[in-house]
Amino acid sequence: MKFIVKSATFGKQKDALAVIFVSIDGTASVTNKALDQLISAVFKLGDFNGLAGQTLNISCPESLNCDRLLMIGLGKRNAQEQVTEVQYLKAIQSLATSCKVSSAKDACIYLNNTNIDTRDYSWQTQQLVEKVLYSQYRFDQLKSSKSKPVSIKKISVVCTRAQQKQAMTGLKIGNAIGSGSSLCRDLGNFPGNVCTPTYLAKEAKRLARGNKQLSCKILEEKDMKTLGMGSLLSVSAGSDEPAKLIQLEYKGAAKSQQPIVLVGKGITFDTGGISLKPGGGMDEMKFDMCGAASVLGTMQTLIELALPLNVVAIVAASENMPNGNATKPGDVVTSMSGKTIEILNTDAEGRLVLCDALTYVERFKPAAVIDVATLTGACVIALGKHATGMYSNSDALAAELLDAGTISGDKAWRMPLWDEYQQQLKSNFADIANIGGREAGSITAACFLARFADKYDWAHLDIAGTAWLSGGQKGSTGRPVSLLVQYLMNKV
Repeated sequence: MKFIVKSATFGKQKDALAVIFVSIDGTASVTNKALDQLISAVFKLGDFNGLAGQTLNISCPESLNCDRLLMIGLGKRNAQEQVTEVQYLKAIQSLATSCKVSSAKDACIYLNNTNIDTRDYSWQTQQLVEKVLYSQYRFDQLKSSKSKPVSIKKISVVCTRAQQKQAMTGLKIGNAIGSGSSLCRDLGNFPGNVCTPTYLAKEAKRLARGNKQLSCKILEEKDMKTLGMGSLLSVSAGSDEPAKLIQLEYKGAAKSQQPIVLVGKGITFDTGGISLKPGGGMDEMKFDMCGAASVLGTMQTLIELALPLNVVAIVAASENMPNGNATKPGDVVTSMSGKTIEILNTDAEGRLVLCDALTYVERFKPAAVIDVATLTGACVIALGKHATGMYSNSDALAAELLDAGTISGDKAWRMPLWDEYQQQLKSNFADIANIGGREAGSITAACFLARFADKYDWAHLDIAGTAWLSGGQKGSTGRPVSLLVQYLMNKV
């Protein structure tokens, strides 16, 4: 789909689909006498009242010079004629849904007077583009018959000349995030027999191909063994698929600038290993690599935006399978850091691959490290699907991530990382156990990782509740690509 930004006057051009926003007092996002009369008539009939997110499709009278008119409610404006961020997001979500089913070939969206109390036109346009692209995503690569394509091929974002520069910026960012989110969703949605650790490595190489700012390096199991990554290799021991440690280095700034490091959990299928999961719902364990997918999606967006930053992405990729070589409950392994780990539950494998990756990234002397993982069911119980669980050893880094989540709408919530919880990880036979019991499971998982991330500012994002949806909407969400991208943009 193509997006453009332009300045135009409603009614002066022929629109296949014109989209206007209307508040509950009947004020529209454009000024036009014939349109005002139509809105007044619609309000009197009671078919539409301007509530945030409400929609009404109308076959236009000839005087409005458009084939179809879509009214979208903005809700109540404040004394300064502004609406809230929440009202606007409801409105553009309805817009995105309507565009998905419209039979029009192109649409003009009139944003002229959709003033938001806390955001500029760059943010408004970015969010609009993101929501439309998200709603039009299809995953039909593995189907014999493809989904019916969306009719709309071009969307014009119409604003005043003074707003055009900001709108163009927002359009560029929205397109780039849409691209990264789609890659993340594709990788998550592919089944485990397609998206293996080797497949993720190929995707990383594809991203780096032909890009002078991005380099790719793949560490094989023999390389990991040489580095002493006994914890990561204990997870792949039961699989015929070899583990991969994927390294992408993006150099968009001076060599002297310390890089930001993103670490993704890439368990491409998780049976639980010897601590086998129940069969019901196990198909969804293909999504256990969504942390890795979000990191690769973020790198895709980073390339498109060409941000002046140094960023390193590390993906610890493996399958967790229960063959005769698989790690057993009670086994003790030695991590790259030298710490020994008693594996009490082989289904707590994400932390085992991440801990070696967190030690490995010390070599980059990072400004900050953020790991992203579908780590614990306990986080789903705590926060549901709405917020990502966030842990950090740095108040400043935590605040930056929370702010990025608020701006992007991809929200996170900070959870405690107190020393008291570390007591649950004691082991009689090793330096640390890989689980801490049923209580505070998401917190003790983060406490485990914290022991391997004490040499730099670090944050852990537990996306077990936000990375995918179940049921009729089953599929990857693309989160937290927008949060991570916003964090990186805020560093520029």
